[in-house]
Formats: sequence, structure tokens, C-alpha cells
Amino acid sequence: MNQAMMMKIRKMQKQLQEAQEKLQNSTFIGKSGGICSVEVKGSREVVKVTIDQDAFEGKEDIPMIEDAIVSAINDAFKQIDAETEKIMGPYASMLGGVGF
Repeated sequence: MNQAMMMKIRKMQKQLQEAQEKLQNSTFIGKSGGICSVEVKGSREVVKVTIDQDAFEGKEDIPMIEDAIVSAINDAFKQIDAETEKIMGPYASMLGGVGF
């Protein structure tokens, strides 16, 4: 490989690493119909769960709370997947379609 090609590859590697770090450090808020929300890092680490206490009355609401939490987490993960594709997609095409 010639010197110019090696420099392009190094530059692309650096940009890819920076994009990955940006994604990992991003925060996503998943929501479930105003009942609850979850804060998730780009690394898919759940940081915080917030439940609207006014939306529930008693123990019989626990299954609904559990479903709402799962829904909010899945919403955040979908956001992470979309952002990953947006940020990393151009690099995948440069690398011959390698998925992220």
C-alpha cells in the first residue's frame, strides 16, 4: 500500500473511533406513554428509571408498571440502534458493508 492510502486508512480509523466514543457517551430517553421513562447510555447501560406516581393507585398496577418499564427500555434501545446506524453507517459502506 502506498503512503497516501495508509494515511487515509489511519484517518478513517480515528474518525470511526471518535464516532464510537460519541455514541457510547450519548444518553437516550425512552418513554412509555407518559407512564415512565428510562435513561440509557449508548452502551445500553440503563442509568435511571422514572415512574409517574400519579399514574398508579395501588399494587394491582404493578404489572402495568412492569410493562411500561420494558416498553420504555425498548424505546431507548430503538433510538440507540437508529443513532448507531446514522453515525456508523457511512463507515460500514467504506468498509464494504461491515455491519455495526
